[in-house]
Order: sequence, then C-alpha cells, then structure tokens
Amino acid sequence: MDFSIDLRSDTVTKPTPAMKEFMAKAPLGDDVFGEDPTVIELEKETAKLLGHEAAVFMPTGTMSNQSAIRAHTQSGDEMLCESSCHIYTWEAGGPAVLSGVTSRTIPGKAGVLTVDDLADKIRPLNDHYTRTSIVCLENTHNRGGGRVYPLEEIRKIRAWTKENQLILHLDGARLWNAAVALGVPLATIATEFDSVSVCFSKGLGAPVGSALAGSAAFIRKARRVRKLLGGGMRQAGVIAAGALYAIRNHIGRLAEDHAHAQLLADAVRANPILELDPDCADTNLVWFRLTPGNGTNTALAANLKAQGILVSTPAAGLLRACTHLDITADQAKHVAQVLTAVKGTQSA
Repeated sequence: MDFSIDLRSDTVTKPTPAMKEFMAKAPLGDDVFGEDPTVIELEKETAKLLGHEAAVFMPTGTMSNQSAIRAHTQSGDEMLCESSCHIYTWEAGGPAVLSGVTSRTIPGKAGVLTVDDLADKIRPLNDHYTRTSIVCLENTHNRGGGRVYPLEEIRKIRAWTKENQLILHLDGARLWNAAVALGVPLATIATEFDSVSVCFSKGLGAPVGSALAGSAAFIRKARRVRKLLGGGMRQAGVIAAGALYAIRNHIGRLAEDHAHAQLLADAVRANPILELDPDCADTNLVWFRLTPGNGTNTALAANLKAQGILVSTPAAGLLRACTHLDITADQAKHVAQVLTAVKGTQSA
C-alpha cells in the first residue's frame, strides 16, 4: 500500500523539488581536503545561526553527539543526562563504547531536568570515583513529547555548570522546533552551551545530515573525531546543499507542524480510551497510549496502518505520531478524526 500519511518520524520527508534543484546545482569539492565550497558555506551559516565560532558537517546526529562527547572528555569520565534522552537511550551505548564515558541518568519531568535535579550528582574528587565532567541536555526532548526546555532553566543550569567547571552539551536535533515554539532566535538558546548538535534531516526536511557547533578549537578536535569515526566525506556538498536550502527556507514553517500536532493531541485527549504520555505536545511530537484494557499499541498501529496512516511504536505500550513538512493541514485533520473515533479492542 502507498501510505499517504506517514507519521512515523520527521525523518521520512522527501526533498522538495526546489531543494532537489538546489542540490543538483551545488558546487562541489573534496571536503576531507577542506575544499567543498557548499559544505564550507553550510558550516559557516550554521555556526552563525547558532551564535558559535565554528561548525562541522556530520552525516548523522548520533555521530555529531558522540563526536562532541569524545572531544570534550577523557576515558573514565562521567556524563550527567536525563534518563530517557536520545544520547543515552537511542545511540547504541555510544558514550561507553566510543569514549569510555559512563552515564549517570536522572529522571526528569517530560525529559526536562532542573538545577535541583543535578545539584547533588557531581562525584567527589576521589581516586575511587569516576570524574563528572559533562552535562547533556536534549531540546526538544523526544521522549518528553517534544517538550521545549524552558529558557530560564537552561540559564540556571548553564550558571551551575560554569560554577562547577562542567561542560554543557546540547543535543539539539530539533532545536529549530524549540526556537520557533519560543519565538526566539536559535542563538538565544544555543549560546548557553559549550557545544550544540543540530539535525537537518528531521523537521527541516533535508535528506541527510547534522552539524556540531562550538568554539573554533573545539571544532578542530571534533573534526578529527569525525574522521576517526568514519565521517570524513568527499564531495559532500551534494548533501550539504539540501541542509543549506533547509535552514534558509524551512525553519519558519515549523509552526505549521506544531499546529498539526496540536490537532492530533486534542484528538487523543477527546477520546476516553486514549491518553497522552506525557501530557504535552509542545512541538511536532505526540506520544500516546491506549488506556488499560483497551488493546495494545501494536494492534492500534495495525488498525491505523489499514487506514493508510503510519505511526511508530517506539516502546512498550506507546505510540508516537510526528508531524512534518510532508503532512498537510487536511491530512492532519483526517488523522485527528480517525483518532477521535478509535475504539478499544480486547487484548491479552
């Protein structure tokens, strides 16, 4: 079946005709030699948007985050992070495997940590302990229902990390969504961090790519780590052009995705056998479940699939719908109507 409404992720988007044309015309060079003009332009423009000195183009968000951790730390260090964050949960144990860094996970509220959550988590300076050296936040928070980190809380955490000489890294895969939701420039958020990872292939609709931004000295280290991890690319401008087009044309329209997600969230709230988990939809992600006794997430996903609607089932009992630039207002309204009409089924 040709599924016309694919809500599994904002990574399923296809390049727009204008983006493909821009990619086809991109000037190219060998990026490992530092000679691809389109990659250079993307890195400079991304760094400027984020308010940092420099940036490096990465093939994936996972490589971007893991390059940051390795460049910031040494083997035996400890990372503080929220218990359901992407870096810890969905990056294949990268901090431990690639950097020898242990993760101390802290439950947050819809993925958001506060200074009070972190305050007593720094290990004492003692040869018996790992060295707490880095704090990682995620904004927007995927498992937190696309929760936007409150800016004031970020600033409090920034002050606390500086006071305690800790690195602060942001997994900002969907930072674009957070900035649009808050109505602030990207740099207002990004400059609170020592390093920031952003993803072009999610809400912005580019086919490939992420970037890591920070100080010029840090990015030099990260570029070496990228090479170590196999991320050195040659005529990468052909994909960098998609990202460049995306940051120039697709950031402002993210508000449409947020409005469509609200339609879906309202439909879940209106159906007594469905519930949001968590009860928020700040941006373009809607996590929900069936209430007890009304069926399984896999059965509901199959039901929706039979109606031409794809959602993901990322964890036991849970479903996730993600709006994006390939979802129209009419499609969002249709899915909302379907969710409102969902009925329970007996399940084991």
